[in-house]
Amino acid sequence: MNITQEKIDSLNSLVNVSIKPEDYLERVEKAIKTQAKKAKLPGFRAGMVPPSHIKKMYGKSILVEEVNSLLSDSINKYIADNKIEILGQPLPKVDESKEFNWDYTDEFEFKYELGLAPEFNLDFSDKDSIPYYQIKIDSETLESRIKNIRRSYGKMTNPEVSSEEDVLFAELVQLSPDGSVFEGGISSTGSVRLDLIKDAEIKKSLVGLKKGDVVEFDIQKAFENDAFQVSKVLNISEEDAKDLASKFQLTVKNVNRLEESDLDQEFFDKLFGPGTVTTEEGFREKITAELESMMVQNAEQKLQNDIVKYGVAKYEMQLPDEFLKRWLKATNQNLTEEDLQKGYEDFANNLRWTLVENKIIKENSIELKYEDVFQTAKSRLDAQFKMYSPQPLPEEQLAEYTVQFLQNKENANKIFEEVKAQKVFDYLKSVVTLDRQEIEYNKFLELN
Repeated sequence: MNITQEKIDSLNSLVNVSIKPEDYLERVEKAIKTQAKKAKLPGFRAGMVPPSHIKKMYGKSILVEEVNSLLSDSINKYIADNKIEILGQPLPKVDESKEFNWDYTDEFEFKYELGLAPEFNLDFSDKDSIPYYQIKIDSETLESRIKNIRRSYGKMTNPEVSSEEDVLFAELVQLSPDGSVFEGGISSTGSVRLDLIKDAEIKKSLVGLKKGDVVEFDIQKAFENDAFQVSKVLNISEEDAKDLASKFQLTVKNVNRLEESDLDQEFFDKLFGPGTVTTEEGFREKITAELESMMVQNAEQKLQNDIVKYGVAKYEMQLPDEFLKRWLKATNQNLTEEDLQKGYEDFANNLRWTLVENKIIKENSIELKYEDVFQTAKSRLDAQFKMYSPQPLPEEQLAEYTVQFLQNKENANKIFEEVKAQKVFDYLKSVVTLDRQEIEYNKFLELN
């Protein structure tokens, strides 16, 4: 067998593979004998089918399979032995002028396209400055959080007339285009939260209603085509909610209002424990501190995203774009040309950052240990279980669930990539200059 590489340019090359009968015949004969031992054919005892019979019946398909297997093994070994950094996978280059007889005497020639990884030098240093935000809680966010907490510990009342933040317990009936009730249509009784209504005009029409009032409204317009909210209100699937175009008749059964809890000692003790907070000022300070603590994760995620964007822009790597587009289409049969064009730039930038990550890990000898993957998966599962039960799982049981979780290849790869990203992030945080900036939360949201 002879394998040679023909460089087209710095990002593309062709691999030529020449295979002679002596390269594949031994493999083929071995495969035929193995098949003969396993075959169950009429007129032959199990395991006693002559190899010559198998060759006559299935020889050509076995030959094709073994040549393809030899090709795959040989190309992968060639790439590994020659330390060729490729992107995607080798793509066969079809030569319509060549035809093979597949008769055990053929000399085969195959060509494969390779997309090559670009060469670049890492030079992250303290000269690279990236904003690192310390998020402060603005008054609007604080008041909104306090209001939600007070309502969570408040009591339910039933006012005569609805206001903007009330909940209408109502009957909803689907209407025909002429405004009449659609016979056999959707009918549901449930809660409509007015604070979730997006359309200002519709929200206004639902304010000031009392028990027994009937109004007509466009539910899709009300929630700005949010299929999830529409499905919840009507008790239908999100799929059905997406295609829904009818208006609905709403009949108020009751108006529900959650009154805010008083800012008194009983309320403070319920939240923080007896005597921990004794004044409204202390309560506000406590909520502010808790919110700012929660914002640390937001700031870290923003920093991580900014480092990725900065790194992609810093190196401006050229990629074998045409090869990668062909490879994406070859490996994703349902990928349309339109989807490819729309999504390619994001794919390319993700690939660029992956190259940066891999180089950082290699050049800095950063270890990715199974223990790190295991502990990360374990903490993710622990957090999920806590969402459903405050009672923690026994350590041994949680460990068993983690082992089972990581036996799924997709799960394991996802956690591995998460650990890898965190290791690279931690390294870069220690190398670049973090330009610490205070920012109010409402202004921080405008950055994203």
